[in-house]
Amino acid sequence: MEISWIGALIGLALAIILILFRLIPTYALILGAIVGGFIGGASFADVINILITGTQSVQGTVIRIIAAGVFAGVMMESGAAETIAKFIVDKLGGTKAMLSLALATMIITAVGVFIPVAVLIVAPIALSVGNKMGYSKVALLVALSGGGKAGNIISPNPNTIAAAGGFNLDVNQVMIGGLVPAIFGLIVAVAIASFIKFKGMKVTDAEAAELEKASSANHPPLSKALVTPIIAVVLLMISPIGSMIGMDFLAKLKIDSLFILPFAGIVGSIALGKSNKIMEYCTSGLNRMTPTILIIIGAGAIGGLITASTLPAEVVALVKSSGISGMYLAPIAGVLMAAATASTSTGVILATGSFAGAILNTGVSPLSAAVMTHTGATVIDHLPHGTYFHVTRNAMSMSMKDRMKVVLFESIVGLTMTVVAIILYGYIL
Repeated sequence: MEISWIGALIGLALAIILILFRLIPTYALILGAIVGGFIGGASFADVINILITGTQSVQGTVIRIIAAGVFAGVMMESGAAETIAKFIVDKLGGTKAMLSLALATMIITAVGVFIPVAVLIVAPIALSVGNKMGYSKVALLVALSGGGKAGNIISPNPNTIAAAGGFNLDVNQVMIGGLVPAIFGLIVAVAIASFIKFKGMKVTDAEAAELEKASSANHPPLSKALVTPIIAVVLLMISPIGSMIGMDFLAKLKIDSLFILPFAGIVGSIALGKSNKIMEYCTSGLNRMTPTILIIIGAGAIGGLITASTLPAEVVALVKSSGISGMYLAPIAGVLMAAATASTSTGVILATGSFAGAILNTGVSPLSAAVMTHTGATVIDHLPHGTYFHVTRNAMSMSMKDRMKVVLFESIVGLTMTVVAIILYGYIL
């Protein structure tokens, strides 16, 4: 049966409200789908069918994220990510401190480390540099968070996998598609951080010493730390490079991230001399992925409700009647859903699961839609009702007042990437 758009809209709104009131997102989304289904005119049997159909539609994304847990576990738990970060900062030196910190966080996130974890990894280095140079914590976090946002839209992280899965694309297509917006995001983050570097609370000697001591664990050498991300990047880029240089046999060799990321993680752990810890890394990676997987299941349920309803058709009609170009639906969906959940990955999952069909019906190509939705999710995904806000505040030992000052600058970085994506994929390509 066809569900009324009113029921679907109420179900989606209820889910978002429940998330804002701290109900576990998975339960909030499933409950929203159930209530919306009944309000929309569905029977008990119809609601069950909607839930099953919706959750089945996201299983491809779920299994890819589970596979990515192997890769993430190796990078996070082996110390490889810390090694890469310290190398970048040490090489660029104190005179280019903001660039080095933003670039380090961008690269660590881009190679598959979650953005909150990337900030946690680079934070001790940032505080040490900030203490020596007299830079403020606000400026330092702008560099870290801005660089992390830039890296997040070109990484094989759950948000990128969800953006690709929502529009039936390969992960590498979305990663490459976000490269130009990411570069602009990095530039803006560094510019803002450099402009305000002496404004605000400084890093004390005691804080720098304490965090330096906490990060003094033994890390693998750079040559070994790079094995895992290099293997992943090379294999993910085989098909796109083949297409660009006209080598059909490479272009047709489309190896999914489902195979590439676990393979890179296993080979990388062997290269690190940690083959005996592969099971430990896999367990850690899966544990980190589990919250996202559960959210995806809930998003599949609410997506099933919206797909079964007249809401997508109503949205398309509203966009057309308003005179606004249909391409703006993609970034708007990303912005609103990420703002409601204060999470990039959850925002992308909800935006693609609920509005992918409506977005494509406006005539936007899948790649353009994926990149614009993905970048849109970075604009206000760092609000206080999410975990990222508090994890990064604690990592930098900041007051609530100072952390709130960073929010505006983070939004400017995300908005820059979104505008670049709109111009690039909405008007040029």
